[in-house]
Amino acid sequence: MKKTLFTLMAIVALASAEFTKSGNIVTDSVTSLQWQDDAIGSNTTWQGAIDRCEALSLGGYTDWRLPNFNELKSIVDRTKSNPAIVSGFTNTSSNNYWSSTTNVGNSNRAWDVYFNDGNVSCSGIKDGSFYVRCVRAGE
Repeated sequence: MKKTLFTLMAIVALASAEFTKSGNIVTDSVTSLQWQDDAIGSNTTWQGAIDRCEALSLGGYTDWRLPNFNELKSIVDRTKSNPAIVSGFTNTSSNNYWSSTTNVGNSNRAWDVYFNDGNVSCSGIKDGSFYVRCVRAGE
């Protein structure tokens, strides 16, 4: 019941959210989160993803970070595929993207989202290579 309620709430939030792009930044109207949407970039390790986001300067902002698992899931649109991402984004590879959330049961792994079909998993071994999408708190 709890999982069903959470899923329903997520669907309602996604349905009411509007994602708008300005330059290379996509803003979520519900959460006010701002998402990086410039060049797709390359794969990197989990620590490399954290470092890349912390060093990012985009749109005049320097407070970028690697999104947590729930934030990254919030931009999935499972009615789409290849990539399964909400409208507004133009630079998404249909591959795995890192979240900052470590697997509680295995600290060598982190949660990730596979944007080909929107599946989420904890398959990311931190010294492996996945894609990166940075986020920041909007105004």
